Amino acid sequence: MAVGMDVVLAGCTLIFAVYSVTAELPRKKFEYKLSLKGPHLIQSDGSIPFWTHGGNAIASDQSIRVTPSLRSQKGWVWSKNTNPHEHWEVEATFRISGRGRVGADGLAIWYTTQQGMDGPVFGGKDQWNGLGVFFDSFDNDGQHNNPYVMVMLNDGTKQYDHNSDGQHQQLGGCLRDFRNKPFPVKAKIEYYKNALTLSIHNGMTNNKDDYEICVRAENVNLPRNGYFGVSAATGGLAGAVDDHDLVSFITHSMTVPVTGAQPEGKVSPEDKKKFETEFDEYWEKLQKAQEEYKQQHPDKAREMEESQAYEGAYERELRMIFEGQNGIHRVMNELHRKVDELIGRQASIESQLSARVGTPQYQQQGQPAQLPASDGMRRHEVDSLLNSQRDVSNMINDVKFLVSDIQKRSAQAQGPGGGDPFASQQLLHQIRDNMNELKTDLLSRPNQGCPPVQGGSCLTPAYFFIFMGAQLAMMIGYIVYRNSKEAAAKKFY
Repeated sequence: MAVGMDVVLAGCTLIFAVYSVTAELPRKKFEYKLSLKGPHLIQSDGSIPFWTHGGNAIASDQSIRVTPSLRSQKGWVWSKNTNPHEHWEVEATFRISGRGRVGADGLAIWYTTQQGMDGPVFGGKDQWNGLGVFFDSFDNDGQHNNPYVMVMLNDGTKQYDHNSDGQHQQLGGCLRDFRNKPFPVKAKIEYYKNALTLSIHNGMTNNKDDYEICVRAENVNLPRNGYFGVSAATGGLAGAVDDHDLVSFITHSMTVPVTGAQPEGKVSPEDKKKFETEFDEYWEKLQKAQEEYKQQHPDKAREMEESQAYEGAYERELRMIFEGQNGIHRVMNELHRKVDELIGRQASIESQLSARVGTPQYQQQGQPAQLPASDGMRRHEVDSLLNSQRDVSNMINDVKFLVSDIQKRSAQAQGPGGGDPFASQQLLHQIRDNMNELKTDLLSRPNQGCPPVQGGSCLTPAYFFIFMGAQLAMMIGYIVYRNSKEAAAKKFY
């Protein structure tokens, strides 16, 4: 039991600590007059808005080459406006690249009371008053501890020791290789409540939040209304020179949150109650105004009520499916009726021909009967015609069976649960394919013609194909018409 209480107390303590930390997070505000970033970094006259550059620095549309990879070069970039904020954060993005195994001399980020536009300390003035963050590429003291990042504070009286690389003057530092990286290196300097934090992004990944803390110091007092600057310098050795490119310099001011202040995006209970009361009052006035309008204009009120009783998207879709299924059902019934009519006519023709051929007439005893010479046909021609008619009748019966099957499926689709309009459309395509196969099969047979029969009529294949083609065209036209109507209706949903 005691262990359980200890766990609960530890959890409560942790939650309280997390809440305390999150409650003290500062609010950041972007300061555009103390920042620079491409593209369109420079103006038409070559100047940088709110910044000044000089020495061997070359400004372009995307970045600033503070120093090129030549011997004994110095360059600098300084803000024209001072920083009036007590708490601030800067993020400098830069590249340091060179062909040699070692580089020289390095790059510096400044926050000082005066603009150190030219000097011996990485292109900046010595004996500055403020903060200097140095990215030292060259090993002057022979300790094999470069490239090195260091932080140095100065009150205007200290002189930077080049021989020892400022090891005894630094506030803190860390070993970081910042040369020839696949991505730009970033340095984030945060000054909040007299605490200075330096974080480094080593440029090995494209993750913008991949920072590592290099230096953190408490009780650091920096002057107010200072200038931000970046400078760089190259050495005198021909094989130890680097390009120093400044990609961006972003500044944010930070504000200490007020204790008990309302968080952003949330409404206090008093304001919430006030808004709810105002909404209820407005709603009552609106309902009252609608009732008065309905009493004064009964005809328009009835139209309003009818316009409000509209169908939803789901109901409209079901109605369209049901109408489509009904249309298919009607077409199938009409096709079934036409096929029955064709079969009846075909059967009548077959019966007439059979009766005509079955009447025996003899010219001589013992000889089979033949048709009169006026008919113009012989027995084998009549037999061939009858066989062809029987084949056509069988095919029509197959079509009738297929239409009956489609009719049953259509009736099932119109039952409870609805149906799939795409399946019905597939059945129509199947009917069309079967009709085409029937037409091809009939056309492949030799045309025997239709003999004139006394007292009867004959349905030629040409009439049959014309009739079936008209039916097929009517079905395809209906499908196209229904699809166009559905497409036009879907534009409103």
